[in-house]
Amino acid sequence: MNSYDLGPRATDTPVLLTLVIPVFNETEAIPFFLERVGAVFATQAGIELEFLFINDGSTDATLQTLLECQQRERRIRVLDLSRNFGKEAAMTAGLEEARGQLVVPIDVDLQDPPEVILEMIAKWREGYEVVLGRRLNRDSDSWAKRTSANWFYRLHNKIANPQLPENVGDFRLMDHCVVEALKELPESRRFMKGLFAWVGFRTAYVDYARPERVAGSTKFNGWRLWNFALEGVTSFSTDPLRVWTYLGSAVSLVSFLFAISIALKVLIKGVDVPGYASIIVSVTFLGGLQLMGIGILGEYLGRTYLEAKRRPVYVVRKNYTVTDQAEP
Repeated sequence: MNSYDLGPRATDTPVLLTLVIPVFNETEAIPFFLERVGAVFATQAGIELEFLFINDGSTDATLQTLLECQQRERRIRVLDLSRNFGKEAAMTAGLEEARGQLVVPIDVDLQDPPEVILEMIAKWREGYEVVLGRRLNRDSDSWAKRTSANWFYRLHNKIANPQLPENVGDFRLMDHCVVEALKELPESRRFMKGLFAWVGFRTAYVDYARPERVAGSTKFNGWRLWNFALEGVTSFSTDPLRVWTYLGSAVSLVSFLFAISIALKVLIKGVDVPGYASIIVSVTFLGGLQLMGIGILGEYLGRTYLEAKRRPVYVVRKNYTVTDQAEP
């Protein structure tokens, strides 16, 4: 079992900071991101910076752009995945390859301002192992995305454990001990927000306003967000399974009471021919409940089936460094 040091760190201690940056078709945003981050850390003498880009199967010129930037910026590393595995897998790859004492997952679209990282480092020097970036303003997101996100956090935190901090994404600073703890988690179906919360550690918050994207467009649509929410709920809660025990008991009790009422009605008033409509409604209602229950069982069974295969979370095509470049 690992042990971790606690307590404040010296303000003059030099540290290596790794920015973990998953990218998928983000050619336009990359130059803006590098320029902005470079300007932020240009005067930070005690911070050695490492850019770790994970190319998640981009189909545009993202990889070529990264390699061209790498020729001018020696601090860039590029991990090229063999195909698009999804952001959770790409982030997992970045965390496993990160070398820094401090690790910050960040999006290349600059909706998570790199200036906030300096505030996070200040909190880390106070003795915190995790510093979360909390969004005070999400006006840059659509109304539908903001509303669905709020409902998801409320539902998840009612039925799942551990609870997720609201209005907090993947943008956070983690000490290397937190990253090492995350590496010990073996599941292949990764819901990183839940895993971040599960490992715990001493946590602080830094608030910021979320701006518009600097370039490009979001790769998440409603269907992908829905599947992402299902992954989160089923990864950290069995309440959707348990609820069918109570729902089935309630339906059985109502059916039993209804049968008693029919029996009493027959004994008192004689035989009564039931209506066709009531039979159809009852059959379709109960059939729908059964199909819903089977569907929820299928969600959990499918995830168990995929975990049982023990496939790797991702496959690396090539790891590009400044001393090892080739044409894609």
